[in-house]
Amino acid sequence: MARLRKVLVVGGGTAGWLAACYLAKALNAADPRSVQVHLVESPDIGLLGVGEATFPSIRGTLSAIGLDERRFLVGATATYKQGIHYRHWVRPPGTPGREHFFHPFSLPSQRPGGPELLPYWLLGAAPAGMPFAEAVTMQSALVEQNRAPKRPRDPDYQGPLNHAFHFDAACFAKVLAEHGQQALGVKRHEATVERAELDAAGAIARVVTRELGELTADLYVDCTGLRGRLIGDVMQSPFRSQRDVLFADRAVAMQVPYERPDTPIPSYTISTAQEAGWIWDIGLQKRRGVGYVYSSRHTGDDRAEAVFRRYLGTATDGLKAMHIQFETGYRPEHWRKNCVAVGLAGGFVEPLESTGIALIELATYLLTHLLPSDTGDMERVARHYNEMMVARYDRIIDFIKMHYCLSQRRDSAFWTDNTDPASIPRTLQDKLALWRHRPPHRLDFIGDLEMFLVASWQYILYGMEFATDLEPMRSAYPRIEEAKREFAMIRQVAAHAASDLPDHRALVEQLCREYGQRTDMADRADATA
Repeated sequence: MARLRKVLVVGGGTAGWLAACYLAKALNAADPRSVQVHLVESPDIGLLGVGEATFPSIRGTLSAIGLDERRFLVGATATYKQGIHYRHWVRPPGTPGREHFFHPFSLPSQRPGGPELLPYWLLGAAPAGMPFAEAVTMQSALVEQNRAPKRPRDPDYQGPLNHAFHFDAACFAKVLAEHGQQALGVKRHEATVERAELDAAGAIARVVTRELGELTADLYVDCTGLRGRLIGDVMQSPFRSQRDVLFADRAVAMQVPYERPDTPIPSYTISTAQEAGWIWDIGLQKRRGVGYVYSSRHTGDDRAEAVFRRYLGTATDGLKAMHIQFETGYRPEHWRKNCVAVGLAGGFVEPLESTGIALIELATYLLTHLLPSDTGDMERVARHYNEMMVARYDRIIDFIKMHYCLSQRRDSAFWTDNTDPASIPRTLQDKLALWRHRPPHRLDFIGDLEMFLVASWQYILYGMEFATDLEPMRSAYPRIEEAKREFAMIRQVAAHAASDLPDHRALVEQLCREYGQRTDMADRADATA
């Protein structure tokens, strides 16, 4: 069998460069005796930098490839993200009842030997009316006070509170490109791929570029985005649409400057439900990235932009909006022959819970772990890879659909249609039926196939005011007084943490200054050497 010697990533952007960096680090591509990692990207294809939200796994990925956190913050204009703030998802504006809930990244508190708090929250042991996330974790209270998830002295990608990041995707790709080439041994080719040619067995033999002619490899990683130039056009891997489950297929987006340089930056994504979808609002260092994700079956593009501009108010005066089309779904075969899709080329789920980059990470982890040492094992490895990716997509789609189908909104056809049982996967219907009589438990999930931990399902389920009736089982939970003390302790600890954690904007600015001072010192040292 022929040894695997070269991987060619086709396409740049976040998917291409993140995959290339992770592969190069894991394979030690800087050593010429190892598997070599090359990347080809077109100078003609621009990158969108509206504002990207991530999943906590991004910290482990950036740490694994050795990217300095301060360098990342500066280069990607990044900020911290501690969860998602949902507005008007349960009921329309102006309706009696809570208008928002929070999905924190930190797990519910449970000290060793202490009771699990969710059943006792359901039985009324928490302060009256206190939302689940606020009752079981201090993160909800801290983000409302603009506290950051970590302190300046904490090591890179570590801190007291679980967190992810917001950043400009175009700037992030540039940082990864620099790091990949300078530190990890990725070899970059600037050229436009015009076509791919197959060998007699139906595998890719070469890609042909306009500027550099032929480029060859043993494995081709398709990071060409929604186009899927290799996996779709060349390898003919079909796309399985999920439009009948998740209706959103359009977005209108805009980069919005802050009113003042010292405007507070929320350390969470804001998701505000609208008549035919929802608006994301992400705070970066110098501006906001904002967009309206909507269903073209339930509204028109002009109406969507009008709703979007109404949300932003005068901040949009003189600014042009970007219109984006997409379709939720995935390719059941991400990997065919010697071609594997990573990122949008393999599938897309609307950005409600920031799964886009997390799926790039997952695909790259799997690819790195399963990568065969010789090319003869490709098809066997591909089957395993495809099974794992399909299972992840199906579970993510269930999780996202749960946000919509539990809403009490009936003020538009979009929200009413989302409650139609025909649009709700059977797997999700079964879970919800079980959870009417008991809360979600880790045994309801298969760990290695889940992107979202059981805590995330709980936060959304009860943030959406789902009813679980534990009253018939009250006698099974005798530690109610102990649980009440735990709920009180969480509030006390939150008050202490608020004084220990810095303001979010202040932390970001301090870490960026520290990086600037460090690079200035290095430049002066080089000049005098």
